[in-house]
Amino acid sequence: MAKKTRPKGSIDEVAPGKYRVRICLGKNSVTGKYEYFDQTIHGLKKDAERVRAGVVRDLHLGIYQAPTHKTLNEYLDEWLRGQKTKVSPRTIDGYASSLDRYLRPALGKTLLASLKPLDIQAVYNELNARGLSAVTIRHLHVPLKCALKRAVQLGLLPRNPAEPVEIPRVIQQERRVLSPEEAVKFLQAAATMPHGLIFELALLTGMRPEEYLALQWPDVDFARKLVVVQRVLVCHKKNISFEKPKTAKSRRSIPLPQTLLTRLAAHKKRQAEQRLLTGPLWQVWNLVFCSEIGTPLRVPGLTYRYFRPLLERAGLPQIRLYDLRHSQATILLMADENPKVVSERLGHSTVRLTLDTYSHVLPTMQERATEKLEKLLYGTGA
Repeated sequence: MAKKTRPKGSIDEVAPGKYRVRICLGKNSVTGKYEYFDQTIHGLKKDAERVRAGVVRDLHLGIYQAPTHKTLNEYLDEWLRGQKTKVSPRTIDGYASSLDRYLRPALGKTLLASLKPLDIQAVYNELNARGLSAVTIRHLHVPLKCALKRAVQLGLLPRNPAEPVEIPRVIQQERRVLSPEEAVKFLQAAATMPHGLIFELALLTGMRPEEYLALQWPDVDFARKLVVVQRVLVCHKKNISFEKPKTAKSRRSIPLPQTLLTRLAAHKKRQAEQRLLTGPLWQVWNLVFCSEIGTPLRVPGLTYRYFRPLLERAGLPQIRLYDLRHSQATILLMADENPKVVSERLGHSTVRLTLDTYSHVLPTMQERATEKLEKLLYGTGA
């Protein structure tokens, strides 16, 4: 019996920087006709050699899978459906929106197996030339790279074509936060405005908006003088739900100052009176902060109807609602609070994340540390 030879295939240069890899796969058991692996490689001859060697190896091991004939659009549709059990609906919507708007029009009809790094790079370069921000391009790159990584794991691609692609560098801009003096003015104005207590708690605890809008009264421990973060409010289109925080560090207890506790107790009493006045229209969500009928508040409405007017009344610059969290952290770090304590209050996964996020505070902290050394070791300085 003749020894079965291992297929080797051929590589032909069809144009400068363009090679055709062709390998006989054997006879189809149904049709009796020979089938071939046939793929054009754009790049160097060694890239074509690598593809040829990979196919030959897989054929020899009996694990070869024919290249998929799916388009990128078809594959992305399947990948997005598979993400429904892994990430939130809001995250999937964000992925789909970026892919639909910026990638599919240019590359959606391209065969998945034919997708090249240069194709993706050209899209990113064009978006950059149109003036889109580095953040927008990164928001496109993240789901695409993840989707193509899964395609490699499934054996649909030999390698991830998004891996070598360069994306614009995101330049971190310094956040505008409230100084201690501005924070005092902010709290004074908050005491006179509707829902001002929400913003007071946000500033004093550093909680995220989705955390303090999900607070229920059992989460406020008046005896122990603290608030417990154990859920977040998720608003997706017209649906509202509560979910567990993403990380274990986000589930935390935050001590509250007595002044704030006193105001929360008064707020609870007023809310009970409002519930009696509202009668059967009241919806029982047991929320600390809610609408006039007990339903959850949403960040956009809270921002435009209450937060921005509050800043205007206080004579302060317009900042984001989320910047109250940054303001608390910055004020504490500037007051020489231990970064570990600040990190725990914020619910950061590591102290390093806290220090990286608030690196703009570090130079001032280093200057004060130097002054302390001067005084302790030389007996001079302030």
